[in-house]
Order: sequence, then C-alpha cells, then structure tokens
Amino acid sequence: MQGLTAVILTGGPGTRLQPLTNDRPKSVLPVLNKPFMEHFIAYLRQYGIEDIILTLSYLPDVIREYLGDGSRYGVRLTYYLEEEPLGTAGAVKNAEAYLDNTFFVLNGDIFTDMDLGDMLAFHREKKSKATISLAWVDDPSAFGVVETDGDGRVQRFIEKPPLAEATTNWINAGTYILEPGVLEHIPSNTHYMFEKGLYPHLLDTGAPVYGYPYRGYWLDMGTPEKYFSLNVDLLSSKIKSPLVSIQRQNGIYCSRDAVVHPSAVVTAPVVIDSGSRIGRGVNIRGPVVIGSGCQMEDGASIENAVLWNNVNVGAGARLEQCIISGDINIDNNQDVVNCIVTPSETVPLFRT
Repeated sequence: MQGLTAVILTGGPGTRLQPLTNDRPKSVLPVLNKPFMEHFIAYLRQYGIEDIILTLSYLPDVIREYLGDGSRYGVRLTYYLEEEPLGTAGAVKNAEAYLDNTFFVLNGDIFTDMDLGDMLAFHREKKSKATISLAWVDDPSAFGVVETDGDGRVQRFIEKPPLAEATTNWINAGTYILEPGVLEHIPSNTHYMFEKGLYPHLLDTGAPVYGYPYRGYWLDMGTPEKYFSLNVDLLSSKIKSPLVSIQRQNGIYCSRDAVVHPSAVVTAPVVIDSGSRIGRGVNIRGPVVIGSGCQMEDGASIENAVLWNNVNVGAGARLEQCIISGDINIDNNQDVVNCIVTPSETVPLFRT
C-alpha cells in the first residue's frame, strides 16, 4: 500500500460532542492521554500510508499547530481549509490536485481496527470505482444503511430508516476507497455529500460501487458517551491502538515520574500519566484515565472516569462515571457523579 494517499475528514465543530469541543476540535481530544488524531495517523501508518490530507473547518489552527507537517509521526500532512462548509464529497474535491491515484477517504470520527489492506484487495478484485466499508449494527435507524446484492455490489442507500422498516443492518462505516475518476462527478466549490450525492449518482450511471462488510470493532466518537466508551475500550484492551505500546503491570500503567502514596489503592485498569501525584488513602478503581500533572488529594475516590491534564481533586472528593477536562479544580469533599466538567459548564454524561 506504499504510495497511496488518505484523506481524513475532520469535520465541523462537533456539536454533539459539546461541551468537550467548545474550545478545541474533536481531532485533538485526548484518548488515553494522546490526541485522537495521533491514534488515527498511527493506524494509517501501519498500512504504509504516509501521505495524509486533512480537511479542516473548525479551529483549524489548533490542529495545524499541534500536528505540524507530520514528520514527527513519520508521515507527510497536507491541509485543506474549507472557507465555507463543502460537505463530505466537496471537501475531498477541494484536494483533487493531490489525488491522481487510488485513494482512501476516512471519517475523522471513526475508531476501528479494520484491515485496510484487505479492503484494498477487495476493491481491486471487484474493479470497483468506489468501495464503501460497511459495519453491522443492531439498530440502523440512526445511520445510513446500504443494500447490496450477493456479490457485494451496492443496490441503494436508505438514510436513517425506522427500525421496523430497515431492510438491512449494514450501515455506511465511513471509510471509502475511491478511484480518482469519480472526482469528475463532484461539483467544485459546492456543498456536496458522498451519501446523498456522489454515491447515488454513481449508481444511476451504472458505475461499479461495492460494499466491504466488516464485523470487528467500530465506534463513531461523535458523542461524549462514545468518547468515554472509546477510552474505556482501549484501557480494557477491547480494542488496541498502534500508538499505544505501554506495558502494564497487573493492568496498571503508572508513568515513572508519577508519585503514588503507598497507602493508595489502585484497581486496574488504570493509566496514570507523567507528573501526577496520588495522595494518602486515595482509592482509584478502574477503568480510570488520569492525565499528566494531576493531583489527587488525601482520601479522594475516583471510579470509572477520564481526567485530562492538570486536574486537581480535593481531599475526600468523589468522582464517578465522569469526564473532567483540563485545568479543573474539584473542591474538597465534592461529589461529581455522571458529569462532564469543563471550565464553562457541567452537564450530565449519560442521559436517562
């Protein structure tokens, strides 16, 4: 797969992820203490994909300043900024000058371990012009479903069908392989979507469009609940990231310069990052992710939580089922349960 290019659609402001994305794009939200996009780049890198294009719209400078030219990750990054929203296909059309060979397009919200090499082999075997990854879900009503024939050739697309009317549970999983010729069908400087524009058009013209079914791990990190689940799944080794090669002792990883008081009780799975200090009698019950520079005062209790960098948890405080963003102070004896806490607001994590 050397020499192939991947386009990552980083998307808009991620309104469904608010308040986590109030001041930062979802691409740099910390996942196991590493920005999400670093995991994504490492995933592509393991398949030999070194030329990566990122389409930007929301807080683009934050992404560019953090990722740079990609050299520290062993890839070459090119950025295309959308002055106005162009849609999924329009954003790729914007990068047409770099796309003169078979290329991948990936939704920047998705975390998966799908074998891109196998998908490419399928694409070439079928002589497809566009291949769409498909994931099986129990309830397809919140997604776009894709009907295929016995050979995998796409027959039609149905957007968010009621559960009782869904004819298939295979949904568009947000990873595509395209031949450069399909870009001719996308209008320039126009809002245009793959799902409602390009793919139905290709079917109308008789072009071969195939669905590649995949039943492994697939998660759309589009809500705080799913973001939380991704951290837990990685921490529990339900899914692995090529970016994470840490060795845990009994399911616990503690950075060398973190300090844990001998009386503290830490129950796996837990990650404690650099510079954090765990005080006397603290009880940490995983799954818990603790970012760098955090301070857990004496007698604090933390369970089923994700803490970003520089979080101070007061003595006797209790955190359970929560996400605490960076630079937050939790008062002594404060209870924080089923919450997302950011500098601007506190909202429920899981809504009932």
